[in-house]
Amino acid sequence: MKTWKKAGLTALAGSLVATSAFAGAMTVSGTANLTYTGNTGAEDTSGAVGVGDLNDGSRWGMTKSISFAGSGEMDNGWTVSLATTFSNAASSAVGVTLDMGDAGTLDFEGGTSSRGTGKVADMMPTADEDVGNGIDTNGTTASGGLTGAVSGGVTGFHYSKVMDMVEIGLGYAPKGGAASANGAVSGSGGASSVSGFVKIDPMDGLEIGFGTGETATSGNDNSMTNDHQTAYATYVYGPVTVGYQQSTVDTYSTTADDEVTRWGVLYAVNDELSISYQDHVNDDTTATDEEATGWSAAYTVGSMTFKAHRNSATNVGNIVLNESEHTEVGVTFAF
Repeated sequence: MKTWKKAGLTALAGSLVATSAFAGAMTVSGTANLTYTGNTGAEDTSGAVGVGDLNDGSRWGMTKSISFAGSGEMDNGWTVSLATTFSNAASSAVGVTLDMGDAGTLDFEGGTSSRGTGKVADMMPTADEDVGNGIDTNGTTASGGLTGAVSGGVTGFHYSKVMDMVEIGLGYAPKGGAASANGAVSGSGGASSVSGFVKIDPMDGLEIGFGTGETATSGNDNSMTNDHQTAYATYVYGPVTVGYQQSTVDTYSTTADDEVTRWGVLYAVNDELSISYQDHVNDDTTATDEEATGWSAAYTVGSMTFKAHRNSATNVGNIVLNESEHTEVGVTFAF
């Protein structure tokens, strides 16, 4: 009798899997990105005397990614979907989303997506990359970069709901902050990240938003939290989009707090060509102001996009004489 029950349950499970696969849908998409990059600034004087100009290495690079997405509808009308991305043959993001219709959307991200306030960390318009792309403290690696960005964690849950002209988002990134397999644990403990945001569209073209939350500190005090807040406004008028954003990060047990101001403008020349400019200032209360500017452009023809951007920054990391410049020209193929 026990053998019959086991066989029956196995057959039922197989039937459910087959039915789910039949009722659902699967899509595959991908991109290939070829770039020519130049980094200057701190690298000009880094390393041994006379060899600083050799530190930047090859300027050509390529990335490729393939994304798989599948979804299926439940009996109550809700939709469950799963998405995963493989970048350069390695899994870089995976998430599952439950679309509950009028009740909102809940998703769990086990890879690289932002949670809560992190989704409104940088709302400035841009044609290609933001003003911080490629900026680093020594001109040769991706270490450092612009500071003062708000965050709500990466691995964890995010809930969102749209109600007419209002959208709310709530994020929860469990302590540890690292992805783990089912039935396993990971991370170093400490505090969890909890945050949220509100977006409002009071009139055509205008969007305003506010985000706030707490994230775990780093180091020995990771059981405590830093306070993050941001507010922004963007306005679209014909082919022009302008934006302004202010963010603050109140760091636990130190007076070295960050106050970031960003603004940007984008001009859509036509349906294919866009250009933009961004400005960034981080007023660290105990150090030199970090300043950065950047422009970008993008031109799309079918599934191919030609793009370029150039960013430059001084006092990177709020440290005097830390300078960095990043120029990148590339083409992206989507399929």
